[in-house]
Amino acid sequence: MAANDVHRTIDAVWRIESAKLIAALARIVRDVGFAEELAQDALVAALEQWPQSGIPDNPAAWLMAAAKFRAIDLLRRNKRLQQKHQEILKTTQTETTIDLDALDDDVGDDLLRLIFTACHPILPSEARVALTLRLLAGLTTDEIARAFLAAEPTIAQRIVRAKRTLAKEKVPYEVPRGAELAERLATVLEVIYAIFNEGYTATAGEHWMRSDLCEEALRLGRILAGLAPQEPEVHGLVALMEIQASRARARVTPAGEPIVLNEQNRALWDQLLIQRGLAALSRAEALNAHRGPYTVQAAIASCHAKARTPSETDWPQIGRLYAELARLTPSPVIELNRAVAVSMADGPSAGLALLDELAGEPALRNYHLLPAVRADFLNKLGRTAEAREEFLRAASLTKNARERDFLIKRAESC
Repeated sequence: MAANDVHRTIDAVWRIESAKLIAALARIVRDVGFAEELAQDALVAALEQWPQSGIPDNPAAWLMAAAKFRAIDLLRRNKRLQQKHQEILKTTQTETTIDLDALDDDVGDDLLRLIFTACHPILPSEARVALTLRLLAGLTTDEIARAFLAAEPTIAQRIVRAKRTLAKEKVPYEVPRGAELAERLATVLEVIYAIFNEGYTATAGEHWMRSDLCEEALRLGRILAGLAPQEPEVHGLVALMEIQASRARARVTPAGEPIVLNEQNRALWDQLLIQRGLAALSRAEALNAHRGPYTVQAAIASCHAKARTPSETDWPQIGRLYAELARLTPSPVIELNRAVAVSMADGPSAGLALLDELAGEPALRNYHLLPAVRADFLNKLGRTAEAREEFLRAASLTKNARERDFLIKRAESC
């Protein structure tokens, strides 16, 4: 196998296995920062050795073994960490095989433990989200910054400080119980949905979607729903992700190009995922008559899922649901989505009027979807020259290659 092919394979393996590797290492060393360093060392070893030795039969096990031996080597050199050294030696001697997918008790998923550890109340909310995305989703600081409309250096500082704090305070690597579970649940839900969103519409790179992240978020959401069955917003989030994931096959062309919602072949929508999502939505609404943000978003998604054709979509209801969502969690991005719903219900002029009210929002200054949506409204109104400029501006702001090409084509069509 050529060196380039080996490197591409290593990159693919890393994207799939890195979160599980870090989580399993964190269970052993009880230090998420140290676990991430060990995982990175294992990656470097793979980059050095696999081009000569070939891809191992079980790449995940190879990476885990490399990381554990690296840990032992480092800890032998550091007398201050002698106790951890003994713990790792004991673990290495007793665990002859490692099943990274196995649950070792009813809530024993290493990835879920890692999320709850990274979401410890000792950390600021923003740091919890950034750290978990870095460790669990393998996102770069730039991708996290764009996802949360923040500066990259700010995100980098949050991650470094969060890892130091967890190590200094010796935060236990565990899934909390009782009141502590409820305390951390809101941030955990936010993190899981952020992971899903990064998979659903990647902020950067060559692919419009990263299905591995969507699947991981869905898996974690389903596990969490089993862990906290009386929490309506957990079911609301699962419902939202199930319904959105149902459109995956219809969202891209065979060449990987994006397809907008109203142009998708709805026969390709996964009806099983839709039914699972609607069932989860029913559970959420049955648990609490006062819907939370995720349940409201799931209700919006259900309006699309129930429409057999774009013309059957209940856009006035979607507009009302976005207004309800804006009252629960005020956000310029929510208002942007409400403008789309209003434009579909009442025409592009009505939507454009709402967008003009958002023009001065600092958080949307470099948000590519604002000019993209505005361009769509202008194009429908026949103001094609203005639309073209807005499509090009949106293309200049996105870091996703597929999305950039899509927006440039939209500009050319004007």
